[in-house]
Amino acid sequence: MSTSPKLTIKDLRVSIDDREILKGVNLEVKGGEVHAIMGPNGTGKSTLASALMGHPRYEVTGGEVTLDGQDVLEMEVDERARAGLFLAMQYPSEVSGVTNSDFLRSAINAKRGEGNEISLMKFIRQLDEKMALLEMDEKFAHRYLNEGFSGGEKKRNEILQMMMLQPRIAILDEIDSGLDIDALKVVAKGVNSMLSPELGVLIITHYQRLLNYIKPDFVHVFMQGRIVKSGGPELAERLEAEGYDWVKEELGIEDETVGLKA
Repeated sequence: MSTSPKLTIKDLRVSIDDREILKGVNLEVKGGEVHAIMGPNGTGKSTLASALMGHPRYEVTGGEVTLDGQDVLEMEVDERARAGLFLAMQYPSEVSGVTNSDFLRSAINAKRGEGNEISLMKFIRQLDEKMALLEMDEKFAHRYLNEGFSGGEKKRNEILQMMMLQPRIAILDEIDSGLDIDALKVVAKGVNSMLSPELGVLIITHYQRLLNYIKPDFVHVFMQGRIVKSGGPELAERLEAEGYDWVKEELGIEDETVGLKA
């Protein structure tokens, strides 16, 4: 397997309850690259993230997705994770009865495969190191997964999972939502610590402020269920300053939503 990953999305079309949400998404994310997707509410950004990870609610009606040449759409959710896809969710779930550390060690071992499990001492050493970088109290390792966590703590926990699992492509769905500036800096520090040619990152966000701390190589504007404009970091700065009306006017777009908050 190549050390540098490549996620390729071609003409991806996705529906929810027979309503088409994604209307032909084209995107390529390579190792060492940070891509940011920005756009108004209801344009399909989070639908893209969920569809890539195989959420059963989202029906893929056309197009293709490959990771290092493998057909992602033919994989079950767990197979996608083992292949190296990771999603930091906008609203992480709470799981009673399963501690953070047990969940992480099980996830790591599932990815590594039988006979190649991580040793307990190595796991503890890595977990302590990553939690320290994210300024997380060691008690979080022994708490049930996300149970009773604040919004900011859940977001840090998502980044902790990413750091421990070491995916090939990380999809970060509004990880800045609800974070104060200090928590945002810590989350960004965790992401930046992982940037390398062996990781491609796709960030979905509404705001420029996250991109002040995680520098994107490419910025894409999402409207009407597809990418309508791409550029460099300066594009995000203009969107922050001027909003999306100039994009709609430039491209002749009248209604930017696809009918659902997605």
